[in-house]
Amino acid sequence: MANAPVGGRAFALPFTRAADPNVELTEKEMRMPLANKVPDHLRNHFIAMCGEYVGTVLFLFFALSGTQVANNIPSSSGLTVAQTGSNPQQLQYIALCFGFSLAVNAWVFFRISGGLFNPAVTFGMCLIGALPWVRGVLLFVTQILGGLTAAALVSCMFPGALTVTTALGGNTSVVQGLFIEMFLTAQLVFTIFMLAAEKHKGTFIAPVGIGLSLFIAELTGVYFTGGSLNPARSFGPAVVIKSFHGYHWIYWVGPILGSIVAAGFYKFIKILEYETANPDQDSSHAAKMSQKKEHLLAAGLNEVDAHDIAIYLAKQQSVGEMGGVNGSIFANGQGRKFQEADGQGMYGTDFRRSTTGNSEGTLVQAPAPAGTIAPNAVERFQQREGIPRQNSGSGSGRVESPGMASHDDIYAPLQNGQSEALGHMVRHEPRSRFARTESSGV
Repeated sequence: MANAPVGGRAFALPFTRAADPNVELTEKEMRMPLANKVPDHLRNHFIAMCGEYVGTVLFLFFALSGTQVANNIPSSSGLTVAQTGSNPQQLQYIALCFGFSLAVNAWVFFRISGGLFNPAVTFGMCLIGALPWVRGVLLFVTQILGGLTAAALVSCMFPGALTVTTALGGNTSVVQGLFIEMFLTAQLVFTIFMLAAEKHKGTFIAPVGIGLSLFIAELTGVYFTGGSLNPARSFGPAVVIKSFHGYHWIYWVGPILGSIVAAGFYKFIKILEYETANPDQDSSHAAKMSQKKEHLLAAGLNEVDAHDIAIYLAKQQSVGEMGGVNGSIFANGQGRKFQEADGQGMYGTDFRRSTTGNSEGTLVQAPAPAGTIAPNAVERFQQREGIPRQNSGSGSGRVESPGMASHDDIYAPLQNGQSEALGHMVRHEPRSRFARTESSGV
């Protein structure tokens, strides 16, 4: 198997140090010249704008080129779509092009810019607080430029006149077209809020679900309004062919109103705490706890304290993901808290930020030698994370129950470096211990 690329490594030109994957490069060698002179918040804005521009161009290029094919390919009888009129197969082809193109490119670019590709979606993200307004304005302009570029590329690369503009059809009135665009965009934006801004950020579920949402919306709207749902999608082709319908404004006002409707309903159900109506539908609490427990054990904590702390952290993570006490809202790895952050991470959050002062952002201390417990690991961890623990006055930080073995008795085998598993120790323990069974071993 080939070596994985080293993050930040310069171009691997032949016969250079960067071409050797085994060479240790310094931080300066892996950065672009003078890049360290640029403040992080400016560099992050620039990176997001670059990603959003390229992503919007790719998304609309494949979507518009598919539309160009569907609108120009002759039928089996040799007649064009202009001669025969629209048909369900043609409309389905266009809807598939838009849906699949969005799913693929959102999947690729969410790590860089969030994979929005739509000024209406960007506006909605700003309304719910998942995107700072400064970043939103920058991405809004970038997406419009991406739409222009994609339409120009399709016009240059494919023969014939550009036939991908959005227009009202099927005797649709302007008012009807406005509300069609509004409701279809509301459905798309709300899907993005619930998938990308909630549980499934960073997984394949979010882009696939968003792509399917656009596909369904296109099936409904492409015949009547052209299925824009995106000001950049309508504005780019209109500029390239230098022709604007008198009702072109509906392709701006409709999607913006749809974003407002989606954001209003999203905030409404968040205020009502919708998570409590049907809890634990998006993630496994047990899986979260098990993963955190393994990390704590690797850090040198004993079995019992790792179990207790893992339960606490899993609950705190669930509260945070639901927009709980810390007011956090996440979108494709983006997020913003009510508290002011230092702006070092994506969209002004603590993403990539160290919690212990080192460059890796380590949550707990380095693993201790096998068979030992790192001194005061639990106390330091609790103090750092703000976990309240009662103190018995003896300095141990734990209140002993009359029906439980003492702290020293329970952990003595581990302190002495013995290999006996905790489950075996519990099995032969003379005194009962609450909520610890032989089968569980904890």
